Amino acid sequence: MKKKDNKKDNQEEIKWFITVFFTTFILSLFFSFISTTAINDLEIIPAIIILIVVVLVGILFDLIGVAVTVADEENFHAMASKKVDGAKTSIKLIRASSKVANICADVIGDICGVLSGAISAIIAIKISEQFTSDFQIQFIMSALVASLTVAGKALGKSFAKNNSTKIIKIVGSILSNFDSKD
Repeated sequence: MKKKDNKKDNQEEIKWFITVFFTTFILSLFFSFISTTAINDLEIIPAIIILIVVVLVGILFDLIGVAVTVADEENFHAMASKKVDGAKTSIKLIRASSKVANICADVIGDICGVLSGAISAIIAIKISEQFTSDFQIQFIMSALVASLTVAGKALGKSFAKNNSTKIIKIVGSILSNFDSKD
């Protein structure tokens, strides 16, 4: 019996790996192409605004990924019994926490990291061209974006740990609008 369970678990893990791999590849390709193509045609200020949004999205999804792994399912059972909007969806999220965290923190978070690096490089080139400078601003841009991302995720992790129920309740409520069973 145990061998069958292990084999089934291994098959599920392989299936999940393949799904995550191809989903990440396609999303990364799509968003990289769209963002870098669009950023090339923008002025510096709108490009910087898009960069900030991409960094914030990465931080937000990392925060959700952490919150779902530490959230207590029991809190949501009580809410579900009181018919609180999104409670059942929140329970589903918590029960699938490893996959939800993988999608939020790794897939979306890492894609945002790649995008922010590409966008910051394009912005650095635009700044260098506009001010005809030999100064290598791309190093400062890359370091600044990496620092903001890592520091933001560090703050987000602490916030997510302390507010996991509120965060997952909000996410569950939003997602329940797309789930006819909740």
